[in-house]
Amino acid sequence: MSGFFSLLPDLLPMILPSEVQITRASDLEAQRDGKDAAMIRQGAVIGKSDRMCATVLIAKPHCSSAVHHHGEQETIIYAASGKGMYVVPYGHFRASLGFPLVTSAGADEEPKRHELSAGDFAFIPPWTEHQEINQTDENVVWILIRSGPEPVVVYLTGWGGDEAKADAIP
Repeated sequence: MSGFFSLLPDLLPMILPSEVQITRASDLEAQRDGKDAAMIRQGAVIGKSDRMCATVLIAKPHCSSAVHHHGEQETIIYAASGKGMYVVPYGHFRASLGFPLVTSAGADEEPKRHELSAGDFAFIPPWTEHQEINQTDENVVWILIRSGPEPVVVYLTGWGGDEAKADAIP
């Protein structure tokens, strides 16, 4: 009998399905800095699942996010419109361990830029430092799916830097 009770959390969703929930575009609200910010993050599906959440990122022309990571969360980006850049340092794993970002020759290396156009997908592993950039004259819209009930964003003072104070984030 105790074996049956241990299966209840897995069986209940099949027996008592959850209600489908729709978030209308008109109901999306900015999570930080409001509609006047250069990078607008809108909560689309937040707190509805224990395993994932979704946000919409709108990057206005000629702007960039602060360097950040998403902690333990995995992230999938779907580029809905525009042409944006997803930037990671070459040695992002070394930086996360506290080592400087250098090439094998010892010189500082520029971050790697990944261009995302409408229809493209990107996968971002946990703890990966990165930055979103829009260098165009048009808005960039990305749909972000993360592996947690609410989005985690840890802003940093720079590549391999310390966690930034909330009031110091551009």
